[in-house]
Amino acid sequence: MLVLLAEWLEQFARAFNVFSYITLRAVLATITALVISFLIGPRMIAWLARMKIGQAVRDDGPRTHLVKAGTPTMGGALILVSIVVTTLLWGNLGNRFVWVVLLVTLGFGVVGWVDDWRKVVHRNPKGLSARAKFFWQSAIGFVAAVYLAFSVSAENNPQLLRLFSEWVASGFAAGLSARADLIVPFFKTVSYPLGMWGFIALTYFVIVGTSNAVNLTDGLDGLAIMPTVMIAGALGVFAYVTGNAIFARYLGFPHIPGTGELAVICGAIGGAGLGFLWFNAYPADVFMGDVGALALGAALGTIAVIVRQEIVLFIMGGVFVAETLSVMIQVASFKLRGKRVFRMAPIHHHFELKGWKENQVVVRFWIITMLLVLFGLSTLKLR
Repeated sequence: MLVLLAEWLEQFARAFNVFSYITLRAVLATITALVISFLIGPRMIAWLARMKIGQAVRDDGPRTHLVKAGTPTMGGALILVSIVVTTLLWGNLGNRFVWVVLLVTLGFGVVGWVDDWRKVVHRNPKGLSARAKFFWQSAIGFVAAVYLAFSVSAENNPQLLRLFSEWVASGFAAGLSARADLIVPFFKTVSYPLGMWGFIALTYFVIVGTSNAVNLTDGLDGLAIMPTVMIAGALGVFAYVTGNAIFARYLGFPHIPGTGELAVICGAIGGAGLGFLWFNAYPADVFMGDVGALALGAALGTIAVIVRQEIVLFIMGGVFVAETLSVMIQVASFKLRGKRVFRMAPIHHHFELKGWKENQVVVRFWIITMLLVLFGLSTLKLR
């Protein structure tokens, strides 16, 4: 909205041209989302407390977590409000990538909201059934994957609907441009053509997988949100590079017009995440809940696919990957051997039961993520 206003005011004062720069709007988005979180955070937490929307604590978990019972949850709604309002203010609303990320984020947020609401308000410990949750995640992820596959191939084609109809009629047999290849980091010329169905499958798994990975990580105060902030910031850099023809050519990245605007959303995620961390830091005044974790994970996955950095996301999100693998290994080991590999899964609880204090686990996982994010950023030049 403010971008359109600045464009109109530019005819009267050239100084308003400064708002056309993505870098400035990304910084302003970060600040705006942070301020919004500070302003509405206390009111939202008070409302959640009045509604008795409190966190339930696992009986088999660390005993130190029992004091968390009743702490307001579903605070992820605060993050979503900050991101959406900020993006509408500072983003280019004519950019299709902005809307894809926003709609996917909100879609997964709705799934998480329904799950949380049933758990804490209707007192249904199962919440949304696993089958129903996975179905709606899959539906949103698949629709987004199909649209992005269509969008990548239809780059700069004004007759998008006609082209999409032809692909549907041909069973999506048409090939994708090189912009849809799977890029291997640290190599300038190594990439693997995915084809239409390969791109759709990869996009689907990245979006749904990242969403659930962040959700599994969200088990300690501040554990999930800070890695999300750091990864979003790094993806913002990749978005700016791929959206800039000069930088993309110099660094050997595919140039994808329009992706630079995603830096604004990444800034909004970073600012909203830091604002939420103010209230979620140990000891937390509010928890994120599925409404925030599922939405943020889906947002990161969608952005990574659009800027063609799926492998780099896997590297930078190493903590999310480790948390997910720990659950998979624990379940598989117990079913096959009747034994557990970890004292408790996800793995952050394993370290707690080994004697690490909660804030030690959180800060150490933050440090690991920071190193992985820096390693991921190094792929910008080390190619």
